[in-house]
Amino acid sequence: MFRAFGAADAEAQGRRLKAVARARGLKLLVGADAELARRIGADGLHLPERLAHQARRGRRPGWIVTCAAHSLGAARRARLAGADAVVVSAVFASDSPSAGAPIGPVRLARLVRQAGLPVYGLGGINDRTARRLKDAGLVGLAAIGGFRT
Repeated sequence: MFRAFGAADAEAQGRRLKAVARARGLKLLVGADAELARRIGADGLHLPERLAHQARRGRRPGWIVTCAAHSLGAARRARLAGADAVVVSAVFASDSPSAGAPIGPVRLARLVRQAGLPVYGLGGINDRTARRLKDAGLVGLAAIGGFRT
């Protein structure tokens, strides 16, 4: 996920990231900038929770569209707006400056079961905390924190 935040060299950075992603067999999503995503040939778009209602409108053929969700209600709104998945953060305590209060494995498990679309967890997920997520009943644990019941 590339969040350019209006950087003057965003397009050049994005093109370099796209090349790296392609070489490694990864998907590149651009945060909240559908035009930048289109120009660099990204695989999709990631929207902040406040823009989730634009999920269907921002979509291009073949794109993956994800939305940030900090609650079950936000995840359901993203699904209804046409998102392919939601990204929930922070699952555990994180050093990231943008990380909010962690929701923990029990609340995340409830959200995954009730959201109605794939959920990706961010924030403090490592080998130790991933085991806690499995213990909370989350299956299909991916290395980057993708969950599906």
